Amino acid sequence: MADNTSAHATGSTTQAGIPAVSDRHSLTVGADGPIVLHDHHLIETLQHFNRMNVPERRPHAKGAGAFGVFETTEDVSRYTKAALFQPGVNTETLLRFSTVAGELGSPDTWRDVRGFALKFYTTEGNFDLVGNNTPVFFLRDPMKFPHFIRSQKRLPDSGLRDATMQWDFWTQNPESAHQVTYLMGERGLPTSWREMNGYGSHTYMWVNEAGEKFWVKYHFISQQGVKTLSNEEAEALAGADAEHHRRDLFENIKAGNFPKWDLYVQVMPYEEAKTYRFNPFDLTKTWSKKDYPRIKVGTLTLNRNPENFFAEIEQAAFSPANMVPGMGMSPDKMLLGRNFAYADAQRYRIGTNFQQLPVNKPKSPVHSYNFEGNMWVESSGSRSYYAPNSFGDSWSDQTGPVDNSFEADGELVRSAYTLHAEDDDFGQAGTLVREVFDDAQRDALVETVSGGLGGVIEPVLSNAIQYWKNVDATIGARIEANVRG
Repeated sequence: MADNTSAHATGSTTQAGIPAVSDRHSLTVGADGPIVLHDHHLIETLQHFNRMNVPERRPHAKGAGAFGVFETTEDVSRYTKAALFQPGVNTETLLRFSTVAGELGSPDTWRDVRGFALKFYTTEGNFDLVGNNTPVFFLRDPMKFPHFIRSQKRLPDSGLRDATMQWDFWTQNPESAHQVTYLMGERGLPTSWREMNGYGSHTYMWVNEAGEKFWVKYHFISQQGVKTLSNEEAEALAGADAEHHRRDLFENIKAGNFPKWDLYVQVMPYEEAKTYRFNPFDLTKTWSKKDYPRIKVGTLTLNRNPENFFAEIEQAAFSPANMVPGMGMSPDKMLLGRNFAYADAQRYRIGTNFQQLPVNKPKSPVHSYNFEGNMWVESSGSRSYYAPNSFGDSWSDQTGPVDNSFEADGELVRSAYTLHAEDDDFGQAGTLVREVFDDAQRDALVETVSGGLGGVIEPVLSNAIQYWKNVDATIGARIEANVRG
């Protein structure tokens, strides 16, 4: 029998042993088009990732949250017909905060990106906005996401987290530079959840009553201001009170000190996305506020603590797929991947009918042809479970173009995004360091990164030093001097 054990020595395979074409790029319609469902390797990668452990969330395991109300105070109807964003509308809301990498029992104050996940119980169904306290992310293709999270977790032999593994992934994926710069800066250590901003991070679509389309980014700006901890303060709190952020939120709301955030959006006319100097759908990029100033929408107030943490927070399930009329997806590959992965993860983590739990159940009526499965508690009686039918049960039958669509034209390829005029991996990170950070913040960044590189082995250490030189030559040289002595 022929020996074929080395057939795939230069690449990975699917779980069935079939050669995998790419572990870096999803299958899309053209370089900038949508991801396709028949990309088996992507779907298998995401499905396996979603089922890796029980029962805590794989990322964003440690967190807490509260309920409140979002009031639309401004008129943005020229941009969207969504009912919750019409002037004067109040919408019940749930906001869950979290850390990305830490497990369920990890300290609140470890350096990490903070999750900022919102559920709006609108009259048109639930709208979920799943973001972070930074306007960007580490990656721009969902194929890389499971690999990223694994690099932030633990080694298979010792069970310990490992700086070499983290820096190896980041330096092998230079698109991470913008987010890593945010993470190693002040925003990696917020004083409290109340005192940080939240961002939708992705680019979304808004559609108005006339059918006009716009691209939008969501910014929730804290009325409490943005405050951060030093490395020393965060380390002390991790030992003294691992639940510091959870306690702060609960006790402030209990005392009637209700935290508030003002929602602003950046709005880009639909056609301008094609020629904007940065790819507006790249999750590692921001839009300049000079190009697209923030427009106020309304105010979010958290005013009610959960009565049962497990039932109302741990079982809360969010998915970017939950969008109401007047909004939609964009060609952001990470958003399109999360559109599938989040809901799938909730069905695995909580159950097939997780949306029937009170915290996830819409306030608007539900008429779905999905039925049975575990935890099916909202039976619709004896009505027909198929469509079309002859017994008066309505079904949806819209055909033709949809109002929240976008164009895609091209053959199926695995490719990075088409570069726009000023697209690169290190440019915006360098701008953040040179033009946004002040001297004290730059000093703190050098200290934090230098400390984070302690124990990192070669060749990853040299790669990490070059990574920071690519962000900013001066910052990189200072880090190298600290690390190498």
